[in-house]
This record gives sequence, structure tokens and C-alpha cells, in this order.
Amino acid sequence: MKHFVLPTYYDSELISELKEIRTKNEKRTDYSPTKISIGKLNFFIPKYFGFCFGVKNAIEICYKTIQENPQKKIYLISEIIHNPNVNNDLKKKGVKFLQKSNGETIIPWNKVTKNDIVIIPAFGTTKENMSIIQKKGIETKSYDTTCPFVTKVWNRGNDLAKKDYTILIHGKPEHEETKATFSNFKHNTPRIIIKNIKEAKLLSKYILNPNEPDFKKTFKGRFSKKFNPKKDFQKIGVINQTTMLAEETQEISYFFEQIMKKKYGNTHIKNHIANTRDTLCYATNENQTSIKELINLNIDLAFITGGYNSSNTSQLVKICEKYFGTYFISSEKKLISENEIIHFDMKKKIEKIQKNYLPNKKVINFLISGGASCPDSVLERLLEKICKFYNQPINKKKIIKNFLLKY
Repeated sequence: MKHFVLPTYYDSELISELKEIRTKNEKRTDYSPTKISIGKLNFFIPKYFGFCFGVKNAIEICYKTIQENPQKKIYLISEIIHNPNVNNDLKKKGVKFLQKSNGETIIPWNKVTKNDIVIIPAFGTTKENMSIIQKKGIETKSYDTTCPFVTKVWNRGNDLAKKDYTILIHGKPEHEETKATFSNFKHNTPRIIIKNIKEAKLLSKYILNPNEPDFKKTFKGRFSKKFNPKKDFQKIGVINQTTMLAEETQEISYFFEQIMKKKYGNTHIKNHIANTRDTLCYATNENQTSIKELINLNIDLAFITGGYNSSNTSQLVKICEKYFGTYFISSEKKLISENEIIHFDMKKKIEKIQKNYLPNKKVINFLISGGASCPDSVLERLLEKICKFYNQPINKKKIIKNFLLKY
């Protein structure tokens, strides 16, 4: 496994050490949670959480680029990853962002010159952006942080396109990765984006009856140029944004298989729908599986940390919300006091204030975790803050020592 050189302040004394101990001593398929007991507080942490391979790779390239090019202007096309702590730190070090996450221009391309550096974020970017960069003569190979698992999805999609399949992309239309995936096909490849199973069912009406009206209105901005429902739904293949909810992607794939069987019958179904393997990345799968290992525990309250625009983090929140009270926070700073927290409401897309949020019991079980772009240090500061509110001192060396005794 590759060793990444990252800023030490993203690491942590306790959380990172326990994670490393488990990695060295356990099978990768052991998804049982880590339990840390501090006085009357029990903290349950999923086996897999925090920085994944793609995130570590992107962060390493960014900081190495800054260190090696002190005299150059360094631009990021958009956020390197969806974590405000990381992005704000890069801004403080002089990196300029060309676009917001929604694609809105911050700095126009005409301000960028051949002598500047442009870093491509972990989500990848569109062919249109790459064309601009190449026309300016800017070298990108050393500064392309596109996650290899995103590239894998593009390759899988293009394999299907070569066989004349229409590409159905399960993803968030507004997300940089989905936009990049949609873009990275030949211009004549028919493709369409669906956000969830509800939209999959809407689309199925047009698969079963291409003459159904309002296709262009229903999926406005979601389909490729010259998309023709009358001929482009004869062969389909599903790929996805790598950070979507695993069971929803599986549900969508199975649903479309049944729709194609309904239209074409079982005998020749292989000629009409590709048998695509799940294109979620390993980290998304492991993080979601790890969270699910805790759903049968008596959890009093869950805290999930990450950027509010982070897809993989929001999926963890969705899983937790089904089973216990959950707060989605960007960092430990959102715990204003023991009586007040600021958290993100995903439905309303706003931060909200909650009073008297902490449980008061003899023994309290917390679940704490972070998305794939959340540093271990944030999770550790969260744990420390909760302990402070309950006046519970932490002996990190003792916790690590006792943890090691299990092995």
C-alpha cells in the first residue's frame, strides 16, 4: 500500500493510532467498530472512515505542488475535496479557486496563463475545462489528482459506449464528479443522469413507451445532445458517481433489469442491458458497510463530520438517521457548548441550531465518524470536546496501551 506524505496536523494522536493498530492486526473484512470508553462515555467508531486513497493522493499532490513552486500562481479548478478545513487551508497557502462547486466562475479562465499551475480536483473535471487548459499549453500530468476509482468508472462507461450502450449515470447532477463523468464520453454517446430510484421509475416510462410526452422537460439538462428516446433505450448500462448510496445503486440496476425484461423478454435480455458491476469506490463501500455494523447497538447519539456538499458523507448521515438521532456537522467547532449545536439539515440545505442536544444518562453511547474527506484530527477534537462537556479526562496513552492488549 502506498505511503502518503500529508501535513501532520491532519493526523491525530489517538484516532489515527487506533486505526493503524487495527489495520496491522486485523483482516480487512473485519467491520466491527472500535470502542473507546472514557468514564461514563462510550465512543463507537466505524472500522473505516476518514481520508481514503483518492483523498490522500489529492492532498499530497496539492501540498507538494505548493512546496515546490513558491514563485508560481497555483489554481484549483474547484474544491480539491469536499471538506472546508482542507480547502480553507489551501486558500491560506495562496491557492486560488477558479470555480465554485456548482461551476460558478470565481476567477475567469482568461486570467490564467501558460506559466501558471492548474490542479485538477479529486472528482476529475469536464472535457471542456481540459480543452481550455490544453489550449493554453498548461501541463497537467503532474497536477491531475483525479481519483483512480473515478477514472475506472469513466473507462467502464466508455467500454459500454463502444458497444453502443446508452449510459445511465446514477449521480447527483450538480456534483462535480457527475458532471465530469457525463462529459468524459464521445459527444455522440447517448447518456442521461438520474439522481435516485424515483427518477429511475420516471425514466422507465420512456423506456417502455418512447412516445410518452415531456421527456425533454422532465429530464432537462440531464441528457446528451440529440438524445432520442425512440432509439436510445434499446441497450442500456448503469454506471454511477462513486459516492452514492450502495443499496440505491443496486436497487436502480435491478429495477432497470426488470424493465428491460418487461420490454424485450428474458431470452435476449443480455443484448439489452449490460451486466455492470457496482462502480462505487472501495472506500464508499467500506465506510457504508462499517456504519451499518453499528445499527443494532444502543447508540444514544451520532455525529457525522464532513463537508455539507460531500456526497459520501451525506450517505453516511442518511444511513444513521434511519436508526438513531444524528447530527451532521462540518467540524467540532459546531458544538458551540454543552447546550447548543449548529448542524446541517440535508432536506432544507441549511444549518440549524439545536438546544439541549446532549444525552444525560449514567452511561452514554456515541457514534462518531467522518466522510472520506474528513481528517482524523477533526474526529479526535470532536471526541475531546464531548469529553470536556461531560468533565471526563482523557488518558490517550492508557487507551492505546489497553487497546494493544487485545492483540
